[in-house]
Amino acid sequence: MRTLVIGSGGREHALAWKLTVSPKVDEVFVAPGNGGTELLAQNVNISADDIPALVAFARDQAIGLTVVGPEVPLVAGIVDAFQQAGLRAFGPTMAAARLEGSKAFAKEFMVRESIPTPTAEIFDDYKTAQAALARHPAPLVVKASGPAAGKGVILCETREEAQLALRQIMVERAFGPAGDRVLLEEQLEGDEISLLAFTDGVTVIPMVPARDYKRALDGDQGLNTGGMGGYAPSPNITSALIKRVLDQILIPAVAGMRRRGTPYAGVLYAGLMLTEAGPQVLEFNARFGDPETQILLPLLQTDLMDIMMACIEGKLADLAIRWRPGYNVGVVLASGGYPGDYETGKTINGLEEAEEHAHVLFHAGTRREDERTITAGGRVLTVTARGSTLEEARARAYAAVGQIRFSGMHYRTDIAILSPATSASVTPSAPPQEAAVKRSAYAEAGVDIDAGELAVALMREAVRSTYTPHVLSGIGAFGGSLSVDHLARSHDLVLVATTDGVGTKTMIAATLAIYDTVGHDIVNHCVNDILVQGARPLFFLDYIAAAHLDPQHIAAVVAGCAEACKAVGCVLIGGETAEMPGVYHAGAFDLVGTLVGWVDRSALLDGSQIRHGDVILGLPSSGLHTNGFSLARQVFTGVSWDTMLPELGQPLGEALLVPHRAYLDPVERLWEAGITIKSMVHLTGGAYVENLPRVLPEEIAVRIDRNAWEVPPIFQIIQERGRVDELEMYRVYNMGIGMALFLAPEAVDPARAMVPELVVIGEAVAYDGDGRKVLF
Repeated sequence: MRTLVIGSGGREHALAWKLTVSPKVDEVFVAPGNGGTELLAQNVNISADDIPALVAFARDQAIGLTVVGPEVPLVAGIVDAFQQAGLRAFGPTMAAARLEGSKAFAKEFMVRESIPTPTAEIFDDYKTAQAALARHPAPLVVKASGPAAGKGVILCETREEAQLALRQIMVERAFGPAGDRVLLEEQLEGDEISLLAFTDGVTVIPMVPARDYKRALDGDQGLNTGGMGGYAPSPNITSALIKRVLDQILIPAVAGMRRRGTPYAGVLYAGLMLTEAGPQVLEFNARFGDPETQILLPLLQTDLMDIMMACIEGKLADLAIRWRPGYNVGVVLASGGYPGDYETGKTINGLEEAEEHAHVLFHAGTRREDERTITAGGRVLTVTARGSTLEEARARAYAAVGQIRFSGMHYRTDIAILSPATSASVTPSAPPQEAAVKRSAYAEAGVDIDAGELAVALMREAVRSTYTPHVLSGIGAFGGSLSVDHLARSHDLVLVATTDGVGTKTMIAATLAIYDTVGHDIVNHCVNDILVQGARPLFFLDYIAAAHLDPQHIAAVVAGCAEACKAVGCVLIGGETAEMPGVYHAGAFDLVGTLVGWVDRSALLDGSQIRHGDVILGLPSSGLHTNGFSLARQVFTGVSWDTMLPELGQPLGEALLVPHRAYLDPVERLWEAGITIKSMVHLTGGAYVENLPRVLPEEIAVRIDRNAWEVPPIFQIIQERGRVDELEMYRVYNMGIGMALFLAPEAVDPARAMVPELVVIGEAVAYDGDGRKVLF
């Protein structure tokens, strides 16, 4: 797909950078772009506010998705214009973008929706506002109501400063028409944080919390800016606090906009102050923040294109959003004089040297000229660096900053320096605490009930998306209930149940912070286990246990379960999470699933119909599935999961995490064609040696032809590196065949015509009672 990013700042460079790594994106254009976007995408000389020209370009270039960065075109209705032209654009409509476009509207909206926010008065007359200052105690905040590039908020310590601010905004027109209306707002005390969320107008999924620094100078001194840097995740926001912000702020805001008939889809940004009374909304932004985007996107693991399309199509509940572990710090390098008057055209040196320390250098106010990069704005660069700890990320970021030079360069030196109290809490064993919430005795013992509640809140929509009209009670109830009248009326109903686990595959998933795939693993494994008895899935329950629950991780696992359930027509009717410090190591988790299916008594499969001469057909596996990972981890000891092995064509860890395949679809196709399957074997733990005999009559053995199919490279690598005996490989691994089907010889050709991937792998033979029942 061809994509267009609108804007010219660091945010837009980060968006373009993230989209270029998506396998679904063929080409990226940026309008108008900057000196950094020119290096990875194609800049287009169209202003971000020239909506007709942007629509025409998108139509002419067959742009599949347009991503709007700045607030001005959103407030002006660019998404509406694209929609009217039959084009997809990511961001809220003009009516929904009023949450940012008018601080006066946003304040009135929050009051109506009972969303916590500082008290304020709104004025559109300078003299009236000036007179009202007498009843507003200092310190206070004077805000321009309209969009002012993040600069229209002035913190005033005295009434005299407030008088000057009012004059600057309303008389001197420092922010143009943005200052037609002003707010006089109480000034709160506390830590300021940003929580951004993706939403499709119904579902709201928060990003990791970030902290940005608005003031120009160290120690939060100087004028307000668009942002001088920041870091993520912020240790000042806990699982309980995220849930509180979701329940009291973000979800009510999205629901309120939907009730008004102006549904909000895109990114909703809440600028929050953490007060003793709880979180309060300072402002809403209707788009990705800057510099928050540059800080957050390097931590995002899920394909950004998938997220944006889900928001546009109303399918966000179906998507699991994953984040990389660790921290990211961003430091903004600005032109001398910013946010006031500044000079441009200064040559920037040291960019290549800086890249050796930084994760990514995001350009903002830059342009390319004669093979040089020169300054072209107030905020010039955002230098970002990742690390396993906040301190490591900060050190790398500032090491990169030290390599860059241009005349007048200015930056804050205190980004990501935490107060002693906060710093002490930034460790895995001592999660940060919300100041207004006293920790319970249970929490002190290591069990975070709030984290469990947040996990349920995050997974709720994904679980409900699997429900059918037959579900009577599900998530939130003590037990799930489902009516089977529709089956019992026409079948001699038999229920088939199974329970299994993913095993140590979860350890690789946790290391790579890829959690949704194991959800597919456990559902598909269980589906196959009942399928071999002729049963179809009815409902599924999951059980997730860990030393400490991370709500985002748990929600990702359950979202994976939900996706897999929907794919096979199964209801995810319930589950359980357990936090057990002392039982599990930090970062480790266990995943178990129970699935109940149904079959007509006459269609139950048990292997009793297998006869000498029957043919065994195999359905290919997708990889290791869910078995043999303890051996695989031992074989690859000392090898990074990110290692690219030529035989695999992808990183080792990703190859190992390919989800377990479900075989319901090809088997259903055979049943629908009237082909009789005498028996089936799911080749899981024990593989061929232990699983095939489970269905064989006493007088029957099997002969497997190992030359009948090509063993995938991952199994060959494990065998060679681990020097594993070949018979042991066929006892541990599926070796490329995940399901074995027993058919009469005359059914083989019709079956292969219906399901071409079927391969003949062996036959049933007579057994005289002596020796092994599985012959290779």
